[in-house]
Amino acid sequence: MKQYLYKDIEQVWRYMQLGHELKPADLLFVMCSNDLRVAKYAADLYHQGLAPKVLFSGGVGRFTGGLFDSSEAETFASIAKDCGVPESAILIENKSTNSGENVTFSQRLLTEQDIHCKHFILVQKPFMERRAYATFCKQWSSDYESVQVSSTQTPFFEYINEEMPLMMVLEALLDDFQRIVDYPAKGFQTEQEIPNKVMESYRRLRDWIER
Repeated sequence: MKQYLYKDIEQVWRYMQLGHELKPADLLFVMCSNDLRVAKYAADLYHQGLAPKVLFSGGVGRFTGGLFDSSEAETFASIAKDCGVPESAILIENKSTNSGENVTFSQRLLTEQDIHCKHFILVQKPFMERRAYATFCKQWSSDYESVQVSSTQTPFFEYINEEMPLMMVLEALLDDFQRIVDYPAKGFQTEQEIPNKVMESYRRLRDWIER
């Protein structure tokens, strides 16, 4: 990989993060995935007193078919319990297969359990912060007062590991960026402003991968 592409990766990576300074909320809404570090991070946020309840949402997604013994949500919840989050503080939505369903199925669960939340903290992987936020703002169908989003905000080259190697994460990053571009027109997400320099970095990276 050419050195200039490293800067392009970090540019797109940083764009996908929103850098919200968290304030206490009613619910930690964890959009589950193949990255178990997110479950531990959500437990840390719970122990910081940022919300009294944690909702884990996820059935089987694009990276988790056959990966876990149970659903994403149940796997994440088990890790959170091991980290000291009490079972009484945990909610589980285990049917969703994508970000839109994370939102709509979780809203349905809260309604069924007569749980009323106005302030949310979305918890995601670093490169999915912006898409989680844009999806929630579009798909949550009742009134809310605030939504924040958070992740470990780990730099790209510190984030990759044996379970999530460079090319896997890079392709996932570019795919999620493409959804930022395409999904508003499909009604899946709110529109996000994209600086020209970020779009240029994305195009160079996409061109390099497709060669």
